[in-house]
Amino acid sequence: MKKHTKVALVTGGNRGIGYELVKQLALDGFKVILTSRNSETGHEAAQKLKESNLDVSFVAMDVNNQTSIRRAVTTVSERYGRLDVLINNAGIYLDEHTKLVNMDPSVLEKTLATNFFGAYHVIRSFMPLMEQQAYGRIINVSSEYGAMSEMSSPGVGAYKLSKLMLNGLTQLVAAESNNNIKINAVDPGWVSSDMGGPSAPRTPQQAASSILWLATIGPEGPEGGFFKDRKQIDW
Repeated sequence: MKKHTKVALVTGGNRGIGYELVKQLALDGFKVILTSRNSETGHEAAQKLKESNLDVSFVAMDVNNQTSIRRAVTTVSERYGRLDVLINNAGIYLDEHTKLVNMDPSVLEKTLATNFFGAYHVIRSFMPLMEQQAYGRIINVSSEYGAMSEMSSPGVGAYKLSKLMLNGLTQLVAAESNNNIKINAVDPGWVSSDMGGPSAPRTPQQAASSILWLATIGPEGPEGGFFKDRKQIDW
């Protein structure tokens, strides 16, 4: 096993792609913080990985609750004093089979609260830890549905808008970031998970592998990009 002094944090790490991201980072020698809003399932997931002799800890964090995020930042700062990799994986898919303007507004509001504002508040809260050491890698788990070209096709309106905004956030933060802090977005594809369903063609392992190369890119690596299987795609 490789040895890193680097610390990584994954939101929504108790299942699916998030759990696999935590596992693969830990196998690569990172100290990994698994976060989820459900303390019971989060503790169980972290404990299962620790039983495999992986350096994984659990921190409760609800990305919809800024107080919860601030508490998590304090915990990470006190426990590790740094954060090198942040993966915004937590997300929801609530879309109904209806037009966006006919949709219950609460569906759009809840989707944006988690998929966009959740990532936004996590980034702005944890970035000072990265700025202290002038290093950081931020990866936003997005979707091809967030590409501008998808906006001309009907359906999945709330989810599409949330990922479009997440992609825009990625570009803006990249443009505003100084030092060696890089942020990119990734489309993991259609993945067999609670969100993707059992018929999806990609496994969480395949999805995680397509994401994690961005966690260790050097100073010459990309920033502000949108990738699928390591290939940059159009916004």
